[in-house]
Amino acid sequence: MQADRRWRVLPLVAVLMLVAGQACAGPTEDAVAEALKQDYSPALRNFVILTMLSLIPVLMIGMTAFTRIIIVLSLLRHALGIPQTPPNSVVITLAICMTYFTMSPVLDRMNHDAIAPYMSEQITAQQAIELGSRPLREFMVSQTRESDLRTVIEMAKAPAPKTMDDIRFGHLVTAFLLSELKTAFQIGFVIFLPFVLIDLVVAAALMALGMIMLPPTTISLPLKILLFVLIDGWVLLSKALLGSYWN
Repeated sequence: MQADRRWRVLPLVAVLMLVAGQACAGPTEDAVAEALKQDYSPALRNFVILTMLSLIPVLMIGMTAFTRIIIVLSLLRHALGIPQTPPNSVVITLAICMTYFTMSPVLDRMNHDAIAPYMSEQITAQQAIELGSRPLREFMVSQTRESDLRTVIEMAKAPAPKTMDDIRFGHLVTAFLLSELKTAFQIGFVIFLPFVLIDLVVAAALMALGMIMLPPTTISLPLKILLFVLIDGWVLLSKALLGSYWN
């Protein structure tokens, strides 16, 4: 029985994220719980696992800190004037690592409240879904602006929720992404300011020296990189991004 449950953990994690809201309550949860209890053939088990794996990118973008982090890192490259450095593969890998670091308290709670008890057969699949989805839901609500959530609910012409549990999952994800995009661009604007100032100073200095034919980026680019290295920019940026979730 213990071995049979191991292959179900990955689908269970994906299901926890998919049914984190009230939109998936009631009969849907019962159907998912019943499906997780069935004894499938190895081929069908592999199919279920691969299907859940294909949903991981969507879940990562829509329900975690990944969106904010990847946008800020991309804007940093443009602010420095080197949009292809670091390469996309490096930026994505760094964003995934920082996302895991940011989401680790939520994942720990999901594991403690739902996955571990389910693996030890202390709770049923339906109870695991209910207990495991709550930490993720609380995280998304805490990072969602009330104005964005109110706007989404008004556009959907849905009744105003009285409690966190009354917020429909589709509304919460949409408002969460809007809030993440807004926050990411606010951080990006702050990042751009010192580098734009360097560009202006270098351009003015070159014009004053009569060096009009020399592209300002030839001088400003190494200065911006030097400034970023001297202030330990990667560490400061990481602290700012992680602090925006923990504070």
